[in-house]
Amino acid sequence: MSEMPAPVSRPIMAGVVTALVGFTSSFAVVLTGLSAVGASPGEAASGLLALSITMGLSCIALAWRYRMPITVAWSTPGAALLAATGVVDGGWPAAIGAFLLVAALTILAGLWPGFGRLIAQIPASIAQAMLAGVLLPLCLAPILGIAENPWGVLPVLLTWLVVARFAPRWAVPLAFVAAAIVVGVDTVRSGAAVDAGLLVPRLELTAPTFTIGAVVGIALPLFVVTMASQNVPGVAIMRSFGYEVPWRPAMFVTGIGTALGAPAGGHGINLAAISAALAAAPDADPDPKRRWVAGVSTGVSYLVLGPCAAAFAALVALAPAAVIPAVAGVALFAALGSAVHQAVADPSERMPAIVAFLIAASGVSFAGISAAFWALVAGLAVRAVLTFRR
Repeated sequence: MSEMPAPVSRPIMAGVVTALVGFTSSFAVVLTGLSAVGASPGEAASGLLALSITMGLSCIALAWRYRMPITVAWSTPGAALLAATGVVDGGWPAAIGAFLLVAALTILAGLWPGFGRLIAQIPASIAQAMLAGVLLPLCLAPILGIAENPWGVLPVLLTWLVVARFAPRWAVPLAFVAAAIVVGVDTVRSGAAVDAGLLVPRLELTAPTFTIGAVVGIALPLFVVTMASQNVPGVAIMRSFGYEVPWRPAMFVTGIGTALGAPAGGHGINLAAISAALAAAPDADPDPKRRWVAGVSTGVSYLVLGPCAAAFAALVALAPAAVIPAVAGVALFAALGSAVHQAVADPSERMPAIVAFLIAASGVSFAGISAAFWALVAGLAVRAVLTFRR
């Protein structure tokens, strides 16, 4: 007798878990990054809402059309890059212009194979070293936060550590729950009032401007980081489960989604990487041909979570010192570990990677252009000198 197929509720729940884990584990990083490049609290909440909507619709479109558990996520490393970059020449409108340029480059990478091959020429070691340097200051926040606000930060870190031992995928979401409890207790003790108007979800549109500082300091590093740490690994993870993601349609859909979300503050969407396994693995459904339901369920769940963006942003605004940076820091631990590993995996590439890492970690800008861009330039220059006529 053949085995009974798993109930459809199984892939549906896998999709719900994928969205919950993806959203709660990194929304604080997104809000931090958008605020760092000049967004007001309302504009940052609008960006979170725009990302949720475009991710949800993209998941549904790709999974339904190609009958694969293709999931789409916001660029968490990209948000970390924004947090490290800070306000550039032109402020928030210039950041919006940079997001639109990333959308155009993403579409171009899908439509023109030669451009994709050109981007692939950037050594993974240097791209990952730049990312590691960007992530390092953010990942230090939990440690520094212990000294600044031990009673607020320690419950977050202890929750993360204990849950990481028994249920790793829920470690960061439950660390956020611990942070929410800390915020709630602090709000009650201080008697702070919550403006009900801040809890209403809304999109705040901003007209883009284009400046050299934003194009070079935000758009180019953001595009490279998103391709190297999200899209390319996302395709590889899906391939490990037997799925060949259609590259051109995936880039077109995520590029269009990024373009639509950018005026509302969305910094970019892309193929999911780490969270992709939650919907594509056999745990979602023993039958690979039925796991596409998990992709659709993920999209629907993002659409449901989207209207909560304003409430999450209000919670962040009420948080006592160092609590939200601690949550954002632990959310990036895994990304930092992966980036460091890939940066130094090849002994022959370590010196250029170290140079790129140190410059990115320094946070020093020059000529109004962020350290992330100079890290790429310096890493490539050192590599060219060391390998010249070798």
